[in-house]
Amino acid sequence: MRTFHWSLSHSLNFTLTMKPKRRRLGVKMESFSLATPNMCFRKVSSELDSSFNGENVVCGLELEEKTAGDRNRIHFLEERNEETLSKRLRKLSRLDKVRSALELFDSMRFLGLQPNAHACNSFLSCLLRNGDIQKAFTVFEFMRKKENVTGHTYSLMLKAVAEVKGCESALRMFRELEREPKRRSCFDVVLYNTAISLCGRINNVYETERIWRVMKGDGHIGTEITYSLLVSIFVRCGRSELALDVYDEMVNNKISLREDAMYAMISACTKEEKWDLALKIFQSMLKKGMKPNLVACNTLINSLGKAGKVGLVFKVYSVLKSLGHKPDEYTWNALLTALYKANRYEDVLQLFDMIRSENLCCLNEYLYNTAMVSCQKLGYWEKAVKLLYEMEGSGLTVSTSSYNLVISACEKSRKSKVALLVYEHMAQRDCKPNTFTYLSLVRSCIWGSLWDEVEDILKVRVFFMFVTQMCGGLEEVV
Repeated sequence: MRTFHWSLSHSLNFTLTMKPKRRRLGVKMESFSLATPNMCFRKVSSELDSSFNGENVVCGLELEEKTAGDRNRIHFLEERNEETLSKRLRKLSRLDKVRSALELFDSMRFLGLQPNAHACNSFLSCLLRNGDIQKAFTVFEFMRKKENVTGHTYSLMLKAVAEVKGCESALRMFRELEREPKRRSCFDVVLYNTAISLCGRINNVYETERIWRVMKGDGHIGTEITYSLLVSIFVRCGRSELALDVYDEMVNNKISLREDAMYAMISACTKEEKWDLALKIFQSMLKKGMKPNLVACNTLINSLGKAGKVGLVFKVYSVLKSLGHKPDEYTWNALLTALYKANRYEDVLQLFDMIRSENLCCLNEYLYNTAMVSCQKLGYWEKAVKLLYEMEGSGLTVSTSSYNLVISACEKSRKSKVALLVYEHMAQRDCKPNTFTYLSLVRSCIWGSLWDEVEDILKVRVFFMFVTQMCGGLEEVV
Protein backbone atom coordinates (compact mmCIF):
# COMPACT_ATOMS: atom_id res chain seq x y z
CA MET A 1 0.00 0.00 0.00
CA ARG A 2 2.82 2.42 0.82
CA THR A 3 4.45 1.59 -2.53
CA PHE A 4 1.16 2.07 -4.36
CA HIS A 5 0.44 5.35 -2.51
CA TRP A 6 3.90 6.70 -3.36
CA SER A 7 3.59 5.72 -7.04
CA LEU A 8 0.17 7.39 -7.39
CA SER A 9 1.35 10.56 -5.61
CA HIS A 10 4.45 10.72 -7.78
CA SER A 11 2.37 10.36 -10.97
CA LEU A 12 -0.02 13.15 -9.94
CA ASN A 13 2.84 15.49 -9.06
CA PHE A 14 4.49 14.78 -12.40
CA THR A 15 1.24 15.43 -14.27
CA LEU A 16 0.61 18.74 -12.52
CA THR A 17 4.12 20.01 -13.09
CA MET A 18 4.30 19.01 -16.78
CA LYS A 19 3.79 21.96 -19.25
CA PRO A 20 1.32 21.33 -22.10
CA LYS A 21 2.66 21.25 -25.65
CA ARG A 22 1.67 24.39 -27.58
CA ARG A 23 1.04 24.54 -31.31
CA ARG A 24 3.40 26.77 -33.16
CA LEU A 25 0.96 28.49 -35.55
CA GLY A 26 -2.11 28.69 -33.39
CA VAL A 27 -4.39 26.55 -31.23
CA LYS A 28 -8.12 26.39 -31.75
CA MET A 29 -9.14 26.95 -28.15
CA GLU A 30 -12.88 27.15 -28.62
CA SER A 31 -15.49 27.39 -31.32
CA PHE A 32 -17.94 30.18 -30.64
CA SER A 33 -20.16 32.60 -32.49
CA LEU A 34 -18.89 35.79 -34.05
CA ALA A 35 -19.56 38.50 -31.52
CA THR A 36 -19.42 41.49 -33.84
CA PRO A 37 -22.63 43.44 -34.35
CA ASN A 38 -24.78 43.16 -37.45
CA MET A 39 -23.23 45.05 -40.35
CA CYS A 40 -25.24 46.54 -43.18
CA PHE A 41 -23.65 48.09 -46.27
CA ARG A 42 -26.31 50.23 -47.90
CA LYS A 43 -23.92 52.91 -49.11
CA VAL A 44 -20.30 53.00 -50.15
CA SER A 45 -19.74 55.29 -47.21
CA SER A 46 -21.97 56.93 -44.66
CA GLU A 47 -20.82 60.36 -45.87
CA LEU A 48 -22.40 59.71 -49.26
CA ASP A 49 -25.89 58.90 -47.94
CA SER A 50 -27.32 62.36 -48.59
CA SER A 51 -25.60 62.63 -51.98
CA PHE A 52 -27.23 59.49 -53.34
CA ASN A 53 -30.70 60.64 -52.19
CA GLY A 54 -31.34 57.40 -50.43
CA GLU A 55 -30.43 55.26 -53.41
CA ASN A 56 -28.81 51.94 -52.60
CA VAL A 57 -25.54 51.89 -54.52
CA VAL A 58 -25.14 48.18 -53.98
CA CYS A 59 -28.68 47.53 -55.21
CA GLY A 60 -30.18 46.56 -51.88
CA LEU A 61 -27.45 44.28 -50.62
CA GLU A 62 -27.74 44.01 -46.86
CA LEU A 63 -24.86 42.34 -45.16
CA GLU A 64 -26.41 40.55 -42.23
CA GLU A 65 -24.82 37.99 -40.01
CA LYS A 66 -25.21 34.40 -41.05
CA THR A 67 -27.15 31.83 -39.15
CA ALA A 68 -25.50 29.94 -36.34
CA GLY A 69 -24.76 26.97 -38.59
CA ASP A 70 -23.00 29.12 -41.21
CA ARG A 71 -20.94 31.37 -38.97
CA ASN A 72 -17.19 31.28 -39.30
CA ARG A 73 -15.01 29.87 -36.59
CA ILE A 74 -12.82 32.28 -34.64
CA HIS A 75 -9.31 31.02 -33.89
CA PHE A 76 -6.97 31.85 -31.09
CA LEU A 77 -3.94 33.37 -32.80
CA GLU A 78 -0.66 32.76 -31.09
CA GLU A 79 1.01 35.10 -33.59
CA ARG A 80 0.00 38.70 -32.92
CA ASN A 81 2.30 40.51 -35.31
CA GLU A 82 0.06 42.32 -37.80
CA GLU A 83 2.65 42.35 -40.57
CA THR A 84 3.20 38.58 -40.32
CA LEU A 85 -0.53 37.88 -40.27
CA SER A 86 -1.02 40.24 -43.24
CA LYS A 87 1.51 38.25 -45.25
CA ARG A 88 -0.34 35.05 -44.33
CA LEU A 89 -3.65 36.60 -45.41
CA ARG A 90 -2.14 37.67 -48.73
CA LYS A 91 -0.81 34.19 -49.38
CA LEU A 92 -4.16 32.52 -48.63
CA SER A 93 -5.96 35.03 -50.84
CA ARG A 94 -3.64 34.50 -53.77
CA LEU A 95 -4.15 30.75 -53.48
CA ASP A 96 -7.95 31.31 -53.47
CA LYS A 97 -8.33 29.59 -50.10
CA VAL A 98 -11.43 31.58 -49.30
CA ARG A 99 -12.52 29.83 -46.12
CA SER A 100 -9.07 29.89 -44.51
CA ALA A 101 -8.55 33.53 -45.46
CA LEU A 102 -12.01 34.42 -44.15
CA GLU A 103 -11.37 32.74 -40.80
CA LEU A 104 -8.01 34.47 -40.45
CA PHE A 105 -9.51 37.87 -41.32
CA ASP A 106 -12.40 37.46 -38.84
CA SER A 107 -10.02 36.25 -36.14
CA MET A 108 -7.79 39.28 -36.60
CA ARG A 109 -10.76 41.60 -36.55
CA PHE A 110 -12.17 39.99 -33.40
CA LEU A 111 -8.82 40.31 -31.61
CA GLY A 112 -8.46 43.96 -32.64
CA LEU A 113 -5.68 43.31 -35.14
CA GLN A 114 -5.70 45.19 -38.43
CA PRO A 115 -4.38 43.71 -41.71
CA ASN A 116 -2.52 46.19 -43.88
CA ALA A 117 -4.06 47.65 -47.02
CA HIS A 118 -2.19 45.29 -49.33
CA ALA A 119 -3.54 42.25 -47.51
CA CYS A 120 -7.09 43.62 -47.46
CA ASN A 121 -6.96 44.37 -51.18
CA SER A 122 -5.76 40.84 -51.91
CA PHE A 123 -8.57 39.48 -49.76
CA LEU A 124 -11.10 41.69 -51.58
CA SER A 125 -9.87 40.40 -54.94
CA CYS A 126 -10.14 36.82 -53.71
CA LEU A 127 -13.73 37.32 -52.55
CA LEU A 128 -14.78 39.00 -55.80
CA ARG A 129 -13.13 36.30 -57.91
CA ASN A 130 -15.11 33.69 -56.04
CA GLY A 131 -18.40 35.58 -56.20
CA ASP A 132 -18.77 36.42 -52.50
CA ILE A 133 -19.87 40.02 -53.08
CA GLN A 134 -21.61 40.44 -49.73
CA LYS A 135 -18.49 39.59 -47.77
CA ALA A 136 -16.47 41.84 -50.08
CA PHE A 137 -18.62 44.82 -49.10
CA THR A 138 -18.21 43.87 -45.45
CA VAL A 139 -14.43 43.94 -45.84
CA PHE A 140 -14.66 47.27 -47.66
CA GLU A 141 -16.75 48.75 -44.85
CA PHE A 142 -14.14 47.57 -42.33
CA MET A 143 -11.34 49.16 -44.37
CA ARG A 144 -13.28 52.39 -44.75
CA LYS A 145 -13.88 52.71 -41.02
CA LYS A 146 -10.22 52.01 -40.31
CA GLU A 147 -9.20 54.51 -43.03
CA ASN A 148 -7.17 51.78 -44.64
CA VAL A 149 -8.35 52.22 -48.23
CA THR A 150 -6.22 52.85 -51.33
CA GLY A 151 -6.91 53.65 -54.95
CA HIS A 152 -6.81 49.94 -55.70
CA THR A 153 -9.53 49.38 -53.10
CA TYR A 154 -11.85 51.85 -54.78
CA SER A 155 -11.02 50.32 -58.15
CA LEU A 156 -12.08 46.89 -56.93
CA MET A 157 -15.30 48.25 -55.46
CA LEU A 158 -16.16 50.16 -58.65
CA LYS A 159 -15.91 46.90 -60.56
CA ALA A 160 -18.08 45.18 -57.95
CA VAL A 161 -20.76 47.88 -58.12
CA ALA A 162 -20.69 47.75 -61.94
CA GLU A 163 -21.14 43.99 -61.77
CA VAL A 164 -24.07 44.21 -59.36
CA LYS A 165 -25.94 47.28 -60.57
CA GLY A 166 -24.32 48.50 -63.76
CA CYS A 167 -21.75 50.97 -65.01
CA GLU A 168 -23.93 54.03 -64.46
CA SER A 169 -24.16 53.34 -60.71
CA ALA A 170 -20.43 52.71 -60.53
CA LEU A 171 -19.73 56.04 -62.26
CA ARG A 172 -22.08 57.85 -59.86
CA MET A 173 -20.11 56.32 -57.01
CA PHE A 174 -16.88 57.55 -58.60
CA ARG A 175 -18.22 61.10 -58.94
CA GLU A 176 -19.25 61.13 -55.28
CA LEU A 177 -15.81 59.94 -54.25
CA GLU A 178 -14.28 62.77 -56.28
CA ARG A 179 -16.12 65.33 -54.17
CA GLU A 180 -14.40 64.21 -50.98
CA PRO A 181 -10.86 65.66 -50.84
CA LYS A 182 -9.87 63.13 -48.18
CA ARG A 183 -10.83 60.21 -50.40
CA ARG A 184 -9.54 61.80 -53.58
CA SER A 185 -6.08 62.04 -52.08
CA CYS A 186 -5.62 58.28 -52.56
CA PHE A 187 -6.74 58.28 -56.21
CA ASP A 188 -4.19 56.77 -58.56
CA VAL A 189 -3.89 55.99 -62.27
CA VAL A 190 -5.33 52.48 -61.78
CA LEU A 191 -8.54 53.93 -60.38
CA TYR A 192 -8.82 56.42 -63.23
CA ASN A 193 -8.24 53.58 -65.72
CA THR A 194 -11.07 51.64 -64.12
CA ALA A 195 -13.43 54.61 -64.37
CA ILE A 196 -12.46 55.21 -68.02
CA SER A 197 -13.00 51.54 -68.78
CA LEU A 198 -16.50 51.71 -67.28
CA CYS A 199 -17.25 54.72 -69.48
CA GLY A 200 -16.09 52.74 -72.49
CA ARG A 201 -18.50 49.90 -71.75
CA ILE A 202 -21.47 52.23 -72.21
CA ASN A 203 -19.78 54.53 -74.79
CA ASN A 204 -20.08 57.57 -72.53
CA VAL A 205 -17.65 59.79 -74.39
CA TYR A 206 -18.46 62.94 -72.40
CA GLU A 207 -17.68 61.33 -69.04
CA THR A 208 -14.56 59.80 -70.55
CA GLU A 209 -13.29 63.22 -71.61
CA ARG A 210 -14.14 64.71 -68.21
CA ILE A 211 -12.27 62.01 -66.28
CA TRP A 212 -9.29 62.39 -68.59
CA ARG A 213 -9.17 66.15 -67.96
CA VAL A 214 -9.56 65.66 -64.19
CA MET A 215 -6.77 63.09 -64.15
CA LYS A 216 -4.42 65.51 -65.90
CA GLY A 217 -5.49 68.29 -63.55
CA ASP A 218 -4.55 66.14 -60.56
CA GLY A 219 -1.05 65.71 -61.96
CA HIS A 220 -1.37 62.02 -62.88
CA ILE A 221 0.44 60.77 -65.97
CA GLY A 222 -1.42 58.12 -67.92
CA THR A 223 -0.05 54.69 -68.69
CA GLU A 224 -0.14 52.61 -71.86
CA ILE A 225 -3.51 51.25 -70.76
CA THR A 226 -4.87 54.75 -70.12
CA TYR A 227 -4.05 56.09 -73.56
CA SER A 228 -5.13 52.90 -75.33
CA LEU A 229 -8.52 53.07 -73.61
CA LEU A 230 -8.94 56.76 -74.43
CA VAL A 231 -8.03 56.35 -78.09
CA SER A 232 -10.30 53.34 -78.55
CA ILE A 233 -13.29 55.05 -76.89
CA PHE A 234 -12.89 58.35 -78.75
CA VAL A 235 -12.51 56.68 -82.14
CA ARG A 236 -15.44 54.34 -81.50
CA CYS A 237 -17.64 57.29 -80.51
CA GLY A 238 -16.64 59.38 -83.54
CA ARG A 239 -14.44 61.90 -81.68
CA SER A 240 -11.31 61.52 -83.79
CA GLU A 241 -10.04 64.98 -82.87
CA LEU A 242 -9.89 63.97 -79.20
CA ALA A 243 -8.03 60.79 -80.16
CA LEU A 244 -5.39 62.93 -81.87
CA ASP A 245 -5.09 65.07 -78.72
CA VAL A 246 -4.55 61.93 -76.67
CA TYR A 247 -1.86 60.78 -79.08
CA ASP A 248 -0.01 64.10 -78.78
CA GLU A 249 -0.05 63.84 -74.99
CA MET A 250 1.13 60.26 -75.17
CA VAL A 251 4.07 61.22 -77.39
CA ASN A 252 5.02 64.01 -74.98
CA ASN A 253 5.01 61.50 -72.11
CA LYS A 254 7.09 59.03 -74.19
CA ILE A 255 4.53 56.25 -73.93
CA SER A 256 3.70 53.87 -76.78
CA LEU A 257 0.26 52.60 -77.68
CA ARG A 258 -0.90 49.02 -77.76
CA GLU A 259 -1.52 47.36 -81.10
CA ASP A 260 -5.32 47.68 -80.96
CA ALA A 261 -5.04 51.40 -80.20
CA MET A 262 -2.66 51.85 -83.13
CA TYR A 263 -5.34 50.49 -85.45
CA ALA A 264 -7.79 52.97 -83.97
CA MET A 265 -5.32 55.83 -84.45
CA ILE A 266 -4.86 54.99 -88.14
CA SER A 267 -8.63 55.17 -88.53
CA ALA A 268 -8.75 58.50 -86.67
CA CYS A 269 -5.99 59.94 -88.86
CA THR A 270 -7.94 58.94 -91.97
CA LYS A 271 -11.06 60.75 -90.76
CA GLU A 272 -9.05 63.84 -89.85
CA GLU A 273 -7.04 63.67 -93.11
CA LYS A 274 -3.75 63.20 -91.24
CA TRP A 275 -2.20 60.80 -93.73
CA ASP A 276 1.37 61.59 -92.64
CA LEU A 277 0.62 60.63 -89.03
CA ALA A 278 -1.19 57.48 -90.16
CA LEU A 279 1.85 56.48 -92.22
CA LYS A 280 4.16 57.17 -89.26
CA ILE A 281 2.11 54.92 -86.97
CA PHE A 282 2.01 52.22 -89.64
CA GLN A 283 5.79 52.34 -90.00
CA SER A 284 6.28 52.16 -86.23
CA MET A 285 4.15 49.01 -86.15
CA LEU A 286 6.38 47.41 -88.75
CA LYS A 287 9.54 48.42 -86.86
CA LYS A 288 8.18 46.78 -83.69
CA GLY A 289 7.65 43.52 -85.54
CA MET A 290 3.88 43.83 -85.61
CA LYS A 291 1.82 42.60 -88.54
CA PRO A 292 -0.81 45.20 -89.44
CA ASN A 293 -4.05 43.56 -90.53
CA LEU A 294 -5.77 44.01 -93.87
CA VAL A 295 -8.20 46.61 -92.53
CA ALA A 296 -5.35 48.85 -91.34
CA CYS A 297 -3.59 48.55 -94.69
CA ASN A 298 -6.78 49.39 -96.60
CA THR A 299 -7.44 52.36 -94.33
CA LEU A 300 -3.94 53.73 -94.88
CA ILE A 301 -4.16 53.20 -98.65
CA ASN A 302 -7.48 55.04 -98.68
CA SER A 303 -6.02 57.92 -96.66
CA LEU A 304 -2.97 58.24 -98.91
CA GLY A 305 -5.15 57.95 -102.01
CA LYS A 306 -7.38 60.84 -100.95
CA ALA A 307 -4.22 62.92 -100.45
CA GLY A 308 -3.04 62.05 -103.99
CA LYS A 309 0.06 60.19 -102.76
CA VAL A 310 -0.04 57.49 -105.46
CA GLY A 311 3.58 56.43 -104.99
CA LEU A 312 3.09 55.80 -101.27
CA VAL A 313 -0.20 54.04 -102.01
CA PHE A 314 1.45 51.35 -104.09
CA LYS A 315 4.33 51.04 -101.62
CA VAL A 316 1.82 50.23 -98.87
CA TYR A 317 0.13 47.85 -101.32
CA SER A 318 3.46 46.04 -101.73
CA VAL A 319 3.81 45.81 -97.95
CA LEU A 320 0.27 44.44 -97.78
CA LYS A 321 1.15 41.60 -100.14
CA SER A 322 4.47 40.92 -98.35
CA LEU A 323 2.54 40.48 -95.09
CA GLY A 324 0.56 37.67 -96.73
CA HIS A 325 -2.75 39.52 -97.00
CA LYS A 326 -5.04 38.93 -99.97
CA PRO A 327 -6.40 42.19 -101.43
CA ASP A 328 -10.18 42.47 -101.33
CA GLU A 329 -12.71 44.80 -102.98
CA TYR A 330 -11.89 47.54 -100.46
CA THR A 331 -8.22 47.35 -101.41
CA TRP A 332 -8.92 47.61 -105.12
CA ASN A 333 -11.41 50.41 -104.62
CA ALA A 334 -8.82 52.37 -102.61
CA LEU A 335 -6.23 51.84 -105.36
CA LEU A 336 -8.66 52.93 -108.10
CA THR A 337 -9.66 55.97 -106.04
CA ALA A 338 -6.01 56.92 -105.56
CA LEU A 339 -5.38 56.79 -109.29
CA TYR A 340 -8.52 58.80 -109.97
CA LYS A 341 -7.57 61.47 -107.41
CA ALA A 342 -4.23 61.79 -109.20
CA ASN A 343 -6.10 62.35 -112.54
CA ARG A 344 -4.69 59.11 -113.94
CA TYR A 345 -7.91 58.03 -115.61
CA GLU A 346 -6.31 55.71 -118.15
CA ASP A 347 -4.56 53.85 -115.33
CA VAL A 348 -7.89 53.52 -113.53
CA LEU A 349 -9.43 51.77 -116.55
CA GLN A 350 -6.40 49.53 -117.04
CA LEU A 351 -6.42 48.45 -113.41
CA PHE A 352 -10.18 47.86 -113.53
CA ASP A 353 -9.83 45.70 -116.64
CA MET A 354 -7.10 43.67 -114.90
CA ILE A 355 -9.31 43.15 -111.81
CA ARG A 356 -12.21 42.06 -114.01
CA SER A 357 -10.24 39.77 -116.33
CA GLU A 358 -8.29 38.02 -113.56
CA ASN A 359 -11.27 37.77 -111.16
CA LEU A 360 -9.22 39.33 -108.37
CA CYS A 361 -12.34 40.19 -106.38
CA CYS A 362 -16.11 40.44 -106.65
CA LEU A 363 -16.91 43.60 -108.58
CA ASN A 364 -19.31 45.93 -106.80
CA GLU A 365 -21.08 49.21 -107.58
CA TYR A 366 -18.23 51.35 -106.25
CA LEU A 367 -15.66 49.74 -108.56
CA TYR A 368 -17.93 50.11 -111.59
CA ASN A 369 -18.72 53.73 -110.72
CA THR A 370 -15.02 54.58 -110.37
CA ALA A 371 -14.38 53.12 -113.81
CA MET A 372 -17.40 54.90 -115.34
CA VAL A 373 -16.48 58.28 -113.86
CA SER A 374 -13.05 57.85 -115.46
CA CYS A 375 -14.85 57.14 -118.76
CA GLN A 376 -16.86 60.30 -118.21
CA LYS A 377 -13.67 62.33 -117.68
CA LEU A 378 -12.11 60.89 -120.84
CA GLY A 379 -15.32 61.00 -122.91
CA TYR A 380 -15.28 57.23 -123.49
CA TRP A 381 -19.03 56.93 -123.96
CA GLU A 382 -18.88 53.51 -125.62
CA LYS A 383 -16.96 51.95 -122.75
CA ALA A 384 -19.24 53.65 -120.24
CA VAL A 385 -22.34 52.20 -121.91
CA LYS A 386 -20.70 48.78 -122.08
CA LEU A 387 -19.84 48.88 -118.36
CA LEU A 388 -23.41 49.95 -117.55
CA TYR A 389 -24.98 47.00 -119.36
CA GLU A 390 -22.37 44.68 -117.88
CA MET A 391 -23.24 45.98 -114.44
CA GLU A 392 -26.95 45.33 -115.05
CA GLY A 393 -26.24 41.83 -116.34
CA SER A 394 -24.21 40.93 -113.22
CA GLY A 395 -27.27 41.41 -111.03
CA LEU A 396 -25.97 44.44 -109.18
CA THR A 397 -28.36 47.23 -108.22
CA VAL A 398 -27.76 50.13 -110.58
CA SER A 399 -28.40 53.50 -108.94
CA THR A 400 -29.32 56.82 -110.49
CA SER A 401 -25.76 58.07 -110.08
CA SER A 402 -24.46 55.25 -112.31
CA TYR A 403 -26.87 56.22 -115.13
CA ASN A 404 -25.92 59.85 -114.64
CA LEU A 405 -22.26 59.01 -115.20
CA VAL A 406 -23.04 57.35 -118.53
CA ILE A 407 -25.32 60.17 -119.65
CA SER A 408 -22.60 62.67 -118.68
CA ALA A 409 -20.03 60.69 -120.72
CA CYS A 410 -22.38 60.87 -123.73
CA GLU A 411 -22.82 64.60 -123.14
CA LYS A 412 -19.07 65.17 -123.19
CA SER A 413 -18.77 63.18 -126.43
CA ARG A 414 -21.69 65.10 -128.01
CA LYS A 415 -23.70 61.87 -128.30
CA SER A 416 -27.12 63.39 -127.60
CA LYS A 417 -29.20 60.56 -129.03
CA VAL A 418 -27.27 57.95 -127.08
CA ALA A 419 -27.84 59.98 -123.91
CA LEU A 420 -31.60 60.00 -124.64
CA LEU A 421 -31.56 56.22 -125.19
CA VAL A 422 -29.83 55.72 -121.85
CA TYR A 423 -32.45 57.96 -120.25
CA GLU A 424 -35.30 55.94 -121.77
CA HIS A 425 -33.64 52.71 -120.67
CA MET A 426 -33.32 54.15 -117.19
CA ALA A 427 -37.05 54.91 -117.12
CA GLN A 428 -37.91 51.39 -118.29
CA ARG A 429 -35.99 49.96 -115.32
CA ASP A 430 -38.01 52.16 -112.92
CA CYS A 431 -34.96 54.16 -111.88
CA LYS A 432 -36.02 57.69 -110.98
CA PRO A 433 -33.94 60.51 -112.47
CA ASN A 434 -32.82 63.48 -110.41
CA THR A 435 -31.81 67.08 -111.09
CA PHE A 436 -28.37 66.09 -112.38
CA THR A 437 -29.99 63.70 -114.86
CA TYR A 438 -32.21 66.40 -116.35
CA LEU A 439 -29.43 69.01 -116.46
CA SER A 440 -27.08 66.65 -118.30
CA LEU A 441 -29.82 65.67 -120.75
CA VAL A 442 -30.76 69.29 -121.49
CA ARG A 443 -27.12 70.26 -122.12
CA SER A 444 -26.64 67.23 -124.34
CA CYS A 445 -29.76 67.95 -126.39
CA ILE A 446 -28.76 71.60 -126.77
CA TRP A 447 -25.38 70.49 -128.18
CA GLY A 448 -27.27 68.31 -130.64
CA SER A 449 -29.93 70.94 -131.43
CA LEU A 450 -32.71 68.58 -130.30
CA TRP A 451 -35.10 71.35 -129.26
CA ASP A 452 -38.27 69.28 -129.19
CA GLU A 453 -36.59 66.84 -126.81
CA VAL A 454 -35.42 69.77 -124.68
CA GLU A 455 -39.02 70.99 -124.43
CA ASP A 456 -40.28 67.54 -123.47
CA ILE A 457 -37.57 67.17 -120.83
CA LEU A 458 -38.41 70.58 -119.39
CA LYS A 459 -42.09 69.68 -119.20
CA VAL A 460 -41.24 66.45 -117.42
CA ARG A 461 -38.90 68.37 -115.14
CA VAL A 462 -41.60 70.93 -114.23
CA PHE A 463 -44.08 68.15 -113.54
CA PHE A 464 -41.45 66.34 -111.48
CA MET A 465 -40.83 69.44 -109.37
CA PHE A 466 -44.57 69.99 -108.88
CA VAL A 467 -45.12 66.41 -107.69
CA THR A 468 -42.09 66.64 -105.42
CA GLN A 469 -43.37 69.83 -103.80
CA MET A 470 -46.83 68.35 -103.37
CA CYS A 471 -45.44 65.23 -101.75
CA GLY A 472 -43.27 67.37 -99.50
CA GLY A 473 -46.29 69.42 -98.44
CA LEU A 474 -48.28 66.30 -97.70
CA GLU A 475 -45.43 64.97 -95.55
CA GLU A 476 -45.37 68.23 -93.57
CA VAL A 477 -49.15 68.02 -93.04
CA VAL A 478 -48.85 64.44 -91.87
